[in-house]
Amino acid sequence: METGGSDLEFRILGPFEVLRDGVPVPIRAAKLRTLLVSLLLDANKTVSVETLTNHLWGDDPPGGARNTLQNYVLRIRRLLGCAGDEGPLLTCPRGYLLRVADDRLDLHRFEALTLRARAAFAADATERAAALLAEALGLWRGEPLQDVPSETLRREVAPVLAERGLDALQSRIEADLALGRHEEVLAELRRLTAAYPLRERFWAQRMLALCRSGRQAEALRCYQSLSEVLAEELGVDPGTEVRKLHQRILDDDPALTARRSSGNLPGEMTTFVGRQRQLDDAARLLETSRLVTLTGVGGVGKTRLALRLAAQVSPTFPGGAWIADLAPLTDPALLDRTVAQALGIRDHSARPCLDILVEHLSDSRTLLVLDNCEHLVNAAATLVTALLRSAPGLRVLATSRQRLGVQGEHVLPVPPLSVPPTTSADADAEPALTHYEAVKLLADRAAASAPDFQITRHNRDVVAQLCGRLDGVPLAIELAAVRLGTLSVQEILDRLDDRFRLLADTDAENSPRHHRTLGGVVDWSHDLCTQHERLLWARLSVFAGEFDLEAAEVVCSGTGIDRHDVLDLLTGLANKSILVVNGQDGRTRYSLLETIRRYGRRRLIDLGQETVMRRRHRDHYRSTAAQAAADWCGPHEVGWLSRLRQELPNLRAALDFCLTEPGEARSGLEITVNLTRTRFWFFNSTIGEGRHWLERGLALSPRRPDPLQVGAVAMVAWIALCQGDRQGADAFMARCRRLAAQLPDTDVPAAVTCVEGAHAMLVHGSPRSIPLLAQARDRFLADGAIGDAHMATMLWAMACAFLGDRELAVTAAEAYLADAEALGGTWAHSWALWGLGLAESRHGDPVRAATLFRDSLRRQYDIDDRWGPVWGLETLAWTVAATGRHDRAAELLGAAHRLRRTTGVALIGLRPFHDAHAEAERLMKNALGACGYSLAFERGARNTDVIGLACAPP
Repeated sequence: METGGSDLEFRILGPFEVLRDGVPVPIRAAKLRTLLVSLLLDANKTVSVETLTNHLWGDDPPGGARNTLQNYVLRIRRLLGCAGDEGPLLTCPRGYLLRVADDRLDLHRFEALTLRARAAFAADATERAAALLAEALGLWRGEPLQDVPSETLRREVAPVLAERGLDALQSRIEADLALGRHEEVLAELRRLTAAYPLRERFWAQRMLALCRSGRQAEALRCYQSLSEVLAEELGVDPGTEVRKLHQRILDDDPALTARRSSGNLPGEMTTFVGRQRQLDDAARLLETSRLVTLTGVGGVGKTRLALRLAAQVSPTFPGGAWIADLAPLTDPALLDRTVAQALGIRDHSARPCLDILVEHLSDSRTLLVLDNCEHLVNAAATLVTALLRSAPGLRVLATSRQRLGVQGEHVLPVPPLSVPPTTSADADAEPALTHYEAVKLLADRAAASAPDFQITRHNRDVVAQLCGRLDGVPLAIELAAVRLGTLSVQEILDRLDDRFRLLADTDAENSPRHHRTLGGVVDWSHDLCTQHERLLWARLSVFAGEFDLEAAEVVCSGTGIDRHDVLDLLTGLANKSILVVNGQDGRTRYSLLETIRRYGRRRLIDLGQETVMRRRHRDHYRSTAAQAAADWCGPHEVGWLSRLRQELPNLRAALDFCLTEPGEARSGLEITVNLTRTRFWFFNSTIGEGRHWLERGLALSPRRPDPLQVGAVAMVAWIALCQGDRQGADAFMARCRRLAAQLPDTDVPAAVTCVEGAHAMLVHGSPRSIPLLAQARDRFLADGAIGDAHMATMLWAMACAFLGDRELAVTAAEAYLADAEALGGTWAHSWALWGLGLAESRHGDPVRAATLFRDSLRRQYDIDDRWGPVWGLETLAWTVAATGRHDRAAELLGAAHRLRRTTGVALIGLRPFHDAHAEAERLMKNALGACGYSLAFERGARNTDVIGLACAPP
């Protein structure tokens, strides 16, 4: 921040310091130090007189405290070399405000770096996250506020600041562990557990580092040390996270040694029991066979076995081990897109998704786990065949109730767990009951719901009978184990025998034994639920994947279930192991195991409510999409886009219902249009899927056009433009014009004018795009469509920058920035900075343009925007070339090229961008020569640290 020609910098993460042009400014008076720190803690915000008085004098301020405070403010202004409100310290109606640029206060820099690190973690850029956190921690120079003589600040603020530092340190160590640096962090973790003996996370990280270093015994001793410290100091046991880690170390869980960046395999939530023979057999098969399919009845444990096997063999797959859960998928046409999304592919192009998958997998040794294939067998077989033919390093591990039927497939049936014999002449001669997998699983799961349950000589025979009666089917055993908190083993066995006798009488000839066993246990679990729990179970089966409390309340309440009772009913089903609860990211979400969901769906059909509930499910997600379209462009935009990403399986299920149920196609088109209006498909790197749903909905639309249909055609044209599909864009624009001509002028959506303007700019490079986009903006604003108006403003500013003069370009860019700032959205603001940078780059100051582009890039990476950085890096390269730094510009162009290949963006169909790219490339080649340009370009193309490259000094 410039003040009177001097550059002021403030440091509070350690001993308090003020520097001017790098030279310390002595602030010796105790009260002045306290006052400055109080203002810095809320820099750029008004701090009330009451707050400052409290920090200075506590609960006993002197008489005339307000006047004394004013005197202190005057003295600080003199020390900082400024007078009145011309400098950084301003007088406000209720207090004072200290203006500080983001990079001039170490606390602000620390917070910005940790925010970017969280975004890097979310994007699986673990190396980048570790580097950002290390940079953030490097700002700490000691304990904060220890030299500030304010008891209030030291008591209330210093611990909060210290906690932020420790959280960042934990996150940095987590990143290091994910990157395989377990040996490097051990000494540091030893010091940290000594310094913070009650901080369980450091102990957990130390245990994990020891485990990955092959020192399991030491890791277990760490757990014992922690238990003793907590018992002595607090009288408590270690928390759930550490206890689970301890159990996983005891179980020798192979996932503990897998690096985070090697795929997307989830961690095991419960212990893994038995299956060593199947693990060994499957591992041997994967060494020689490219497709292994685990088959078996529902509930037999195919998914758990596949996950354990994938984690065990993942170190042998440099390309990683990745799982795609197909259970929520109903549309076979989306199979390849679902797999691409699971693999983290971010391709926006119009190319067939199969081609994208092949390109991604062709040069690496990768393990792909396709889970729950049985309802998509034909589509899965076609996809697997194509991938295996084209990607020689690929191995596929599938789970399915039936084989895929692909040439070269090796089928490994997954049997039930081993069970003890039901009778024995000499019980003492038998192996211990826990030698049998089924008994071990029963005891393990009972420990959670019935801690007092034990296998004794008095109940061992009944336990053996129960496990045998359950045929060793894991899901059946887990459902029975839940009841050991309220029923004895004998009581459970008696009730199950009654259920099985009924099944044997009614269905013995039509269903295999294990099917009948699991069906009987699920039936029994269903019978033991309350009437309202059974009804909720059936209704919850309409959800695909996870759902939250609000969705369950809206969709499932009504006749038979009061909305206020839904939470209690969900809790009851979770306690009975019917529901799986996921509490990550601070928002509880629920899901049904696929076998349980299918059972609930059958019950729903029996109740005659399937269509009604699917329609209610559709209505909820139609409302969600409409609310997102209306509210996304503002302070909640990132939250909305992240929520929609989380709800994608349910949105797909709602769309599939609309496009397969007669008379519902219009609702499906409405959902897709609203999702497109939110820019969700762009943010999520799934714009090809957005086009898929729009085209499917349009294919079912009536021949007589209406505004919704015409607007949807305009949106397909827009997506085709963004994909660089010139032919598709032209075809849909022609169709859009033809349909719009059939509507009254007042009914033609503003989206048509907007896409006409975009088409004129991006395809033809025509200045006529400027008035068209301005007109679209005005119409959207008149209609109250704030988000749509903002997008039209962005395109208008872009057209003015490329095709207008300087005055028009700057005017439009500043209007766009003002709109974004008024809306208060991070995503919108990042693009507005980019727009102003484009105007400066084309017509003004390239140095300022580069600063704006870098700021925009940082903000987009912070929110995991998967679309914006493609354009930010490209335009930054043009601008840096204009400043004469041709070598760096060529590196940036190489990095931009790599991003475009990753995301499938093609400049060839976007004329202004293509022309500017060609112009910058010519400039660089002339300055560097062909060889120098190629070397710099290749360096950039190999650089995966986009932000580091973009923001590095010359």
